[in-house]
Amino acid sequence: MDSTIDFDTVRNIGHELPGVEESTAYGVPALKVHGKLLACVPANRSAEPASLLVRVDFDDRAELLAADPDVYYVTEHYAGYSAVLVRLSRVTPDTLRDLLGMAYKFVTRKAAPRSPVRKRR
Repeated sequence: MDSTIDFDTVRNIGHELPGVEESTAYGVPALKVHGKLLACVPANRSAEPASLLVRVDFDDRAELLAADPDVYYVTEHYAGYSAVLVRLSRVTPDTLRDLLGMAYKFVTRKAAPRSPVRKRR
């Protein structure tokens, strides 16, 4: 049974989400929503081959890393970014779908305009 997950799989799952478009980031294939990076092939050499960078907040990243370090990891280069690296050879399509959904919520929440009125005294 060949269940190899590659960026084509990521692209197909990503296109199930509203407004997701194929693009590039740092010269590599990427998915974006409203112009914001959702996921991409990691451009930095510190990432393992056949990995995917997925945008998540730092709390979610910590949980993913703790829950399944065989699947999720981060390198020193990416430590300061709100993202996690995913070993595509060790993730299932369903897990990838959930992860992209998490990234979608994170990115669209960040993209939403902030309320201009903030009175606090």
